Amino acid sequence: MARSLKKEAFVHPSLIKKIQRLRPGEKTVIKTWSRSSTISPEMVGLTFGVHNGRVFNEVFVSEDMVGHKLGEFSLTRKFVKHGGKIAKEQVMAAEEADRQKVSQAQKSV
Repeated sequence: MARSLKKEAFVHPSLIKKIQRLRPGEKTVIKTWSRSSTISPEMVGLTFGVHNGRVFNEVFVSEDMVGHKLGEFSLTRKFVKHGGKIAKEQVMAAEEADRQKVSQAQKSV
């Protein structure tokens, strides 16, 4: 459910203070645990370290991200490839074929 329009977008107060303390052009990473904070136009061009429960993922904010939440860009789950031994063999075979193509291309040059 969306936040009411009469209320403004939620940005954690400590995060606002950290943004205001920065000097223009400063390239520091702002660490935050506030994944629910909405990205505002003042944040464009800044880099945030958004905590995903284990580490801080660096998120560089661009204009397209305004209106989204910080947590959307710092994933909390790691995708593990499906398949077992057969899938691994297929990947190895594809890599070997790529290596052979590269070596043939180098020999022809």
